[in-house]
Amino acid sequence: MVEFWATWCLPCIAAMPHLSIMANKYKDEVIVLGIDILERKTTSMEKVKTFVEGMGHRMDYHVAVQDSNFMEVGWFNASGEQGIPKSFVVNGEGKLAWIGHPMHLDKILPKIMNNTWDIKAELTERKESKRLAVLDDSLRVELDMFAGNPYKQDYIGKPDSALLLINEMVKKEPKLKYADFTASHTFAALLKTDLQKAYEYGRELLAATSTYDDPPFYSIIGNIEWYSDKINLPVEIYQLAAETYQARIDRIPYPEIFNMPKHYKIMARWYWLANDKPKAIDAMQKAIDAAKSRKDFSATDLKAFEFQLQQYKKR
Repeated sequence: MVEFWATWCLPCIAAMPHLSIMANKYKDEVIVLGIDILERKTTSMEKVKTFVEGMGHRMDYHVAVQDSNFMEVGWFNASGEQGIPKSFVVNGEGKLAWIGHPMHLDKILPKIMNNTWDIKAELTERKESKRLAVLDDSLRVELDMFAGNPYKQDYIGKPDSALLLINEMVKKEPKLKYADFTASHTFAALLKTDLQKAYEYGRELLAATSTYDDPPFYSIIGNIEWYSDKINLPVEIYQLAAETYQARIDRIPYPEIFNMPKHYKIMARWYWLANDKPKAIDAMQKAIDAAKSRKDFSATDLKAFEFQLQQYKKR
């Protein structure tokens, strides 16, 4: 199992203890090799060595630094992947069996080891995902032309034109309906034209996220954030926003590297705008608990969080 990482990559660092556990669990059957790529030019070999030594048992597997760009170009770039950490699993026959985020290895690796993993099916699914991603991305320029500018008075744009183009494309390729850019522009256009349809589509999109490795939560969250001060949104939309935020939190692989106090605070506000006082209080309490667990969280900000909780309770 080849793991690509870098010293500056916080998600990579967060994944290392989990990889160490797996390396020890399957030490007689699997070799875990961490390859340092994409390092900043200012990071010397000594800095990398110091980093690895400092990780101790949290990085308890083989580690290497590329002395050329072979691994970066011949493996990482050639795969078409973007972003690290990224795991490449080679099976017992020397075939590349899977590429993905290390958080999925618990489910994937045992299947590869006991020969129940279908490489052809995985490759077919991977190619289909990339095909849809390219098709979805091809709509970006045209859809952006209809989007309007959220920073100016012309934030409405041409939503009817956007929906017409989207409907034409989805008729040709139904799988595009919940794809990243298509979904985001669909939800935004519906927020501007028909709030009930926006809510119904948002519900469909939230339900569809369970089938994605990288769910398009931002299609819902981002648009509601953009337009909440421009459009009079109903409580149902804020309820959808809060539930989407909870789904996003549930899928965060390494909460320790994310600003969880902020996430819970935003979710609390949306539950409050949805007239769900109990859940707003619960989310705000979680924000406070998360803040207390962080050494870098200021006492002033913590007091502000506690004050907000009291406001929710009093109203």
